[in-house]
Amino acid sequence: MEKEISIEVKRFKKLREELKHTQQSFAEILGIKNSTADIERGKTKLSGKMVMQLLHQFGINPLWLYGKSHTKHIAIDKSDVSPKVVVVNQEGDDVILLVNQKAAAGYPHNIQDVEWVGALPAFNLPLPQFRNATYRGFQVEGDSMLPNIRPNEWVLGRAVANITEASDSKIYIVVLNDSVLVKKLQKLPYSTQKVKLISLNPEYLPIEVELKDIQELWMVNSKLTFGVDEPSESTLLRQLQQSMEELKGQINRLNS
Repeated sequence: MEKEISIEVKRFKKLREELKHTQQSFAEILGIKNSTADIERGKTKLSGKMVMQLLHQFGINPLWLYGKSHTKHIAIDKSDVSPKVVVVNQEGDDVILLVNQKAAAGYPHNIQDVEWVGALPAFNLPLPQFRNATYRGFQVEGDSMLPNIRPNEWVLGRAVANITEASDSKIYIVVLNDSVLVKKLQKLPYSTQKVKLISLNPEYLPIEVELKDIQELWMVNSKLTFGVDEPSESTLLRQLQQSMEELKGQINRLNS
């Protein structure tokens, strides 16, 4: 039985033909090896990276490509860092999607993929702080944000529509072209094209990134912690107190 061709593949092929590209020339523009033949036959999935290229190269609306919008072309604003895909529940309310460490590795490349993003775990928080906005949760990897945020904790971020709305010294989830970072953001007085990302852990140096390389921006407003461990400072204090008691005991035995 012949495989049914999905709407995004049909529109992808029609778009190529409208732009008067061969399968080979279109593949070259989108960074695909050989040709687009396997994609147009439904054998190879249309990746988020290709969807992103269609947006940047031709202004193609990803939602139109997947049949979720009638608007085919959209203007590209390089300061636009709003969510590329939003998922809602049956009531039409935004849900909070969770991106764990493994998923975060593929998130920048699938950011336009409606199916990929829609398959992420989702939940709702019936709290007033999480109404009338889009939130997303990301699991933190590494220790660059110690002591405030520990490895494997989850941070919840509110979507930022435009880079101009970002505030200095706030913590953000920054989705770049090839990675997802949790950092403090600082605008640069000497450049309108870059921002500085700062770690709370002083062992990590600040980095500067181009605004055009930021795909999405989420302002962190809360975090989720599973497993409450005793803070290291308390552990150290208890160990010092125990050592002092042992030292006192040794002195008392010497004096007796």
